[in-house]
Amino acid sequence: MELNKAMGKAIRRVREARLLTQEDFSEVSSRTYISSLERGLKSPTLKKIDELGQHMNVHPLTLILLAYVELEQRDSARSLFELSLAELADLLGSDG
Repeated sequence: MELNKAMGKAIRRVREARLLTQEDFSEVSSRTYISSLERGLKSPTLKKIDELGQHMNVHPLTLILLAYVELEQRDSARSLFELSLAELADLLGSDG
């Protein structure tokens, strides 16, 4: 699976979990754009991921994490999250 499709699935998963329709995003994007994202036809910018996350009341990292869980076909987000935490600890040192 390619990253655009994985991100699209993540966006759709959160949107549906929040009981939102594509039309509910009119303040952030057009329904056509959301549909294109969800089908993996377009790649959202980091700014757009942030806007979508805010609109769906989730942190943008949650959208990215869900996309990579889908992309890497993991059973859960926990192992990927723990990997990220370990990498952050290494990069930021014990103060981070």
